[in-house]
Formats: sequence, C-alpha cells, structure tokens
Amino acid sequence: MAHDPHDPHLDAATGMVPLSEDDLDNDPNTPSKRPLWERLLGLFLTMAVFVVALELMGDGIKAIGQGSFDLEGFLRTATGSPLLGLITGILVTSLVQSSSTTTSLVVTLVATGTLPVPAAIPVIMGANIGTTVTNTIVSMGHITRPQEFKLAIAGATVHDFFNWMAVLILLPLEILFGVISTPALAIAEAIPGVDSGGLGKTPFDQLAKFLFESVFAENGWITAAIGLTLLFIALRYLVVFLKSLVLGRSEGALDRYVFGNPMVAMLFGMVLTFMVQSSSVTTSLVIPLIGAGVLTVRKVFPYMLGANVGTTATGMFAAAIAITSGEPAAVAGLEIAICHTLFNVFGIILIYPIPFIREIPIRMAEFVGELAFKNRLYAVAYVAGLFYILPVILELIF
Repeated sequence: MAHDPHDPHLDAATGMVPLSEDDLDNDPNTPSKRPLWERLLGLFLTMAVFVVALELMGDGIKAIGQGSFDLEGFLRTATGSPLLGLITGILVTSLVQSSSTTTSLVVTLVATGTLPVPAAIPVIMGANIGTTVTNTIVSMGHITRPQEFKLAIAGATVHDFFNWMAVLILLPLEILFGVISTPALAIAEAIPGVDSGGLGKTPFDQLAKFLFESVFAENGWITAAIGLTLLFIALRYLVVFLKSLVLGRSEGALDRYVFGNPMVAMLFGMVLTFMVQSSSVTTSLVIPLIGAGVLTVRKVFPYMLGANVGTTATGMFAAAIAITSGEPAAVAGLEIAICHTLFNVFGIILIYPIPFIREIPIRMAEFVGELAFKNRLYAVAYVAGLFYILPVILELIF
C-alpha cells in the first residue's frame, strides 16, 4: 500500500505532520469531543494506573527471584573484572527493572566496605543499560499496530544505544585514567557531611506495596502477571487520551514549550525523574507519544538523557543515609553515587553536542524500528537477546 505523504504520524521529508480527527483510528471510545477537564482527568488516572502497573511488575519480578536469587551476594561475587561487572549490572537491573534498586544496593555495599569502588563502577554503568529494558517492553504494547510499533520501538531503543555508546567511551577511559572516579573522590572528600533524607516513597509506590503485600499476598507470579496486564491496558488508554489532547493547538504547545527546545526537554526529563525517582517511569511515559506520532525520536532524545541524570538522585540519597548512619566506608559510598552522576553527565557532554556523534544512537534506533516494522519478531529477539540471554551466557562463560 502506498504511503500517504499527508499521513498524520511522521513524514520522512518534512518531519511532524499535524494530527487530525482521522488519526484517532476510528476508535469510538476516543474522547476527543469530551470536555478538556474530563480528558485531563482520564489521562491522570490512566497515568496513575500505568505507574502502579510498572511498580507491581517490578515487585512481582523481585519476589519471584527472592530466595533463589541472592541479589546482594550475586553483586559481591560477580564483579571480578570490569566486563563481568558491566554484564552483572545489565542482568541484575534487567531482572529487577530498576536501576535505582541496583545503584542503591551498590552504594550500600561500597559504603559498608563490601564492594570496592573500582569494581562497583562497571556495575553502575551496566545498570544504566539494564534500566532501559522497561520502556522497550512498554513499546511492545504497540506491537499489533505496525506503524505505531515502528516509531515506539525506535523511541525506546535510542535510550539503549546512547547508554551503550557512553559505556564504550567512558569505561576504557575510567580503567586507564580514572576519568570518573578521580573527580568523584575529590568531590566526595570535599563534602564535610550530608543530611539523610530524600523524597521518600511516592503514593504510587505505597499503593503498589499495599496491593503486593495485602491483596496479592506477596505472590510474585500473580503480582507480575497483573502488573503486566494493567501495563498494556493503561498503555492503550494512554494513547487514546494523549491523542485526544494533542489535536490542534495542544500539539503545538507541547512541542513548543517542552520538546521544542532540547535543553528544556533535557531539564524536564531530569526534574521529572528526580521527582518520581524512576527513569523507567519517565521514559516509558513518552513511548505512547512517539508511537502516536506526536513526538519524534529526535525530540525525545534529550528528554531521555535528562532522565539519566535525574535517576542518580536515588543513589545520592542512599549515600547520604550511609554517611549519617556511620558506615565504615561512607565516603566511598558517596564517591560511587557521584560516579553515577558524572558518568551520565560526561556521556551527555561527549556525545550530545557533536551532531554526527549524536546521530549515531538515533540512526541505530531508527534502524531497529525499520526491522521491527518488517518483522516484529526482531524486536522480541532484541529484548530477549540483549538484556537477558546474552548477559546470562557471558556470566556463565566468565
């Protein structure tokens, strides 16, 4: 079938083409004619379900492995070399679907003197890669709509490829010259003391915890299954409400005031991730927008880089608590938390400002999108192979 150049999603030559009423896929449930407050309320409630679903899925997966999978012991023993540490960070974070969990645990192990800083840095880098599996899984919610899926999988994987590039550049430099650990140690030693605290658990975290403990009786399989089901249901209605809100002027406002300026988009991603303490949540929220053709991969790219920086706040909070608790190597714990922040900041500085380098992860993501459009099994193989099968094989080999 010939492609209509006026397709309301994305035109290769001209970029974004405004959405029209016809873009609502003839879905009778699309509330495009409802009052604005109803659409906003529907969007908020759907986003709440979406976030709780992510939390439930993560809690369920962690519970499934509890007992048979000693996360803390695994991190202690599986960091014998930089490559092994990197693979461990990818695998552990892919399994628990939370870089915050991995980095907080690593910070605690370093602060207690269990894990040395040089062994911890590759794990932190691997956690950055592993956390991107969540938004890639979210993009699978578009798998029955090929054009949306092509855009959504590209939007999700651009985050993967940027993090891989940052690791390929910075891990060798860290091993050879200590480009991350040296300034991190200087900063950590210059800070006389840090108050504990943090933003604490969000209401969504608390609701997910209540459901997991009281309703699902801490059954990991049931919790994970319900979380995944709710995730895909919420994703469908996120697309519906987002499309209804971006028709006409709303689309222009979103593009102009948030994603139209790369620095604003980056700052927005950083602040939003800092507030919810989960880059998985903030990056996953924009996948439906990309799939719907409201935003392009290029527009969302700086937002995801900002989310990378914002998520490092959790490790900083863990380090602050370790310092006030009098842990024996608390300064080292703070050092590794700062390493996480510097890794993400240096990655942005080295990759984003240079146009031809910045294009690499974008082009790679678009290539994955094209492959997925031709055969959706490529996308499934990508997720399973890169985040689970390959790391497990490498762990067994090394």
